[in-house]
Amino acid sequence: MMDTIARQGSFAAAARELGKVPSALTYSVRQLEDALDVLLFDRRSGQAQLTAAGEELLNEGRRLLAEMDAVANRVRRVATGWETQLSIAVDGVLSRLILLELCEAFYALRPDEDNADAGPGTRLRLRTEVLSGTAEALVGGAADLAIGVMADTLLPAGFEMKPLGEMEFVFAVAPHHPLAAHDGPIGDAELLRHRAVAVADTAQRMSPQTMNLLPGQEVLTVASTQAKIEAQVRCLGCGFVPEPLAREHIRAGRLVVKTLARRRNKARFAYAWRSAAAPQEKKAAQGLALAWWLRQLDSATTRRALIERHGGWQPVD
Repeated sequence: MMDTIARQGSFAAAARELGKVPSALTYSVRQLEDALDVLLFDRRSGQAQLTAAGEELLNEGRRLLAEMDAVANRVRRVATGWETQLSIAVDGVLSRLILLELCEAFYALRPDEDNADAGPGTRLRLRTEVLSGTAEALVGGAADLAIGVMADTLLPAGFEMKPLGEMEFVFAVAPHHPLAAHDGPIGDAELLRHRAVAVADTAQRMSPQTMNLLPGQEVLTVASTQAKIEAQVRCLGCGFVPEPLAREHIRAGRLVVKTLARRRNKARFAYAWRSAAAPQEKKAAQGLALAWWLRQLDSATTRRALIERHGGWQPVD
């Protein structure tokens, strides 16, 4: 109810969406405000604007609802073996081609021998995340499996993590960018004179990360790695890009790779999943859908393809 009121901006509009009369919503909100002894909505402007207390209640309420859904899903999983839904968070630098091929193979499963047309019945939910957002989606309960977690991420107890692989990042600029004509390794003092392009970390609660940005450097922030590469092709800035994603642009001459004076290590990725509710508890029963995805990720060929193959169709081994 609070989410609908906040989204619609008024009790009347929220009531229409919920199929209720406005007075019923007003009464419910006042009961909630009386119970908590706080003001949840500021009604002075004629609109329903959340107060700071209302924002906190809404955020915590969403979290609690997600936890309730997670409990319900776990109960169903114990009963049926196949999860009702499997949410997978994937870092934006990994191959969408391979991810969709894996989805295709999953939907082709026929677990019911009596019905050749019956698939696992698990709804897949894919989410694209960036940097700390991938781990946050898993820890916060928004994802059951996170692919592309930074390998040095410290996860709380109750989660397991395995290496996915390393990805090479290269510093690249458009051929008509001033740095394209620079001779020799480029130092930080020279970099500071040029705008960088960065991808925004999708983390909301965990501390967001910034990669390879200098203090005081002008930054153009975009929402995805693909947008970052396109921005650099258009000479809107410079920066490190994943070599597998930028490979075709580099081969075609739309991006030029330059050497920096400071060293850049390869990015190391991992995949992670929830293994148990707490260290002292009995290990939770693993759903069949999650088990299937983990078996695919056990394959070195699949892990390598997620990092390297970003174009051209080939069957997954």
